[in-house]
Amino acid sequence: MSYGPRQSDGRQLYSLATPIALTQLAQVAVSTTNIALMGTLGVRQVAAGGLALVLFNQIRTMCVGLITGTGNQVATVVSRGGKGGRSVDREVREVVRSSFMIATIAGLCGGAVLIGLGWALRWLGQDATVLAEARPMMVALAPGLLPCLWFQVLRQYSVGMQRPQALLLVTLGSVALNVVLALGFMHGWAFLPELGLTGIGVATSLVFLITFGVFWAMVYRDAELGATLPIRLWPVRWATVRDELRLGTPIALTYGSEAGMFSVLALVMGSLGAAALAAHNVVYQIVYIVFQVAIGLSHGASILVSKAVAREEYRHARSVAWLALRYAGIVAAVTGIAYVAAPDWVLLPFLDDTDAATVALAHTLLLIAIVLQFCDAAQNIGVGLLRGLKDTRAGFRLSLVGYWIVGLPTALLLAFPLHLGAAGVWWGLTAGLATTAALMLRRYFTLLHAREQEHPRVLAGSLGH
Repeated sequence: MSYGPRQSDGRQLYSLATPIALTQLAQVAVSTTNIALMGTLGVRQVAAGGLALVLFNQIRTMCVGLITGTGNQVATVVSRGGKGGRSVDREVREVVRSSFMIATIAGLCGGAVLIGLGWALRWLGQDATVLAEARPMMVALAPGLLPCLWFQVLRQYSVGMQRPQALLLVTLGSVALNVVLALGFMHGWAFLPELGLTGIGVATSLVFLITFGVFWAMVYRDAELGATLPIRLWPVRWATVRDELRLGTPIALTYGSEAGMFSVLALVMGSLGAAALAAHNVVYQIVYIVFQVAIGLSHGASILVSKAVAREEYRHARSVAWLALRYAGIVAAVTGIAYVAAPDWVLLPFLDDTDAATVALAHTLLLIAIVLQFCDAAQNIGVGLLRGLKDTRAGFRLSLVGYWIVGLPTALLLAFPLHLGAAGVWWGLTAGLATTAALMLRRYFTLLHAREQEHPRVLAGSLGH
């Protein structure tokens, strides 16, 4: 009698998680490249362009949350009905149509909000000259939100069908294309208009549109994916739209809650001085890069759980969770060794070693990051596992407890009354992430146990094996 993961689980999780993680890393490369290109224009352009990208990414992240459950919905339909049946094909198309509808409405509303923020931020004390530079770029980025979200729908569809491999190829191509177009629009090369900073926004929107078009063609030509990809996006079944929004809205709010806590803590770091803020930004960027692996594990585990639950294989769903957590632990341990053994090499691409105060503080934060990044990965995996059970509302409530009731107050307490400064902020952040992870995983395993008790014959059959 064995309760360990199936022999194929590791391969399935690896095949799902790896393309997603690599795709996420490639997307990080796009934003990193954009910031580097801004640096060639001047400090004011970096400030303005960085502001525009931060706001765009905040809106995009929350909009993506609305359609993140699409992959789980598709996986559930396929696993429950078996491939090839007309009713299954029809249900999959309904899910994808609904997701495109949600993405379109969210993209239009999000783009309008982004443009509006360009004028609204002047009432929040932002520098007028920076906003003047940022507004045209925000206007240029706004239309790109639509194809960006449409791409995410196709991404979730291909992941739900367990065929995400083409994602990486398309995203890597977008990195190279973004550099070429951004340089062309910035400097007016090859008969293109010279737009300076705004050119980066125009290039990014065009890259989103081209990437979506190429990925659509690849999915359409795929023998399996093309068979159930809807060509017409109408009619939409509104009951399916409501189901997707019921699943996706708490995910969007959870993403917004987490991003909000990180933004507040960045402001706290700024109040501690330039060295603290610089060290925080650098080490956070390093952790964020590693975090992309956790996103892959979260999505992969979520899809496998959706399939297992659709077949009432609850012991299998439990073993998938532990497998994903073990993989996250391995990643945290390997990167942690690098943080301890060669911190200067890890920091080299980001910090000048002549700034001794910032480097020393970054060394301290790197050590805390060993624990923090595992907790961060565990809470993200917890979000994915609960999404696999279609329990996203609890994830949002638990994230509020972990981030805002535990994390933020602990960070403030350690940083100021206990005089731990920047290290205190990061220990508080770690405490918030650890609490969120513990609450989400506890909720997941409790729900699995309850469902096992509701299906005693399934439980007895799994024990017999």
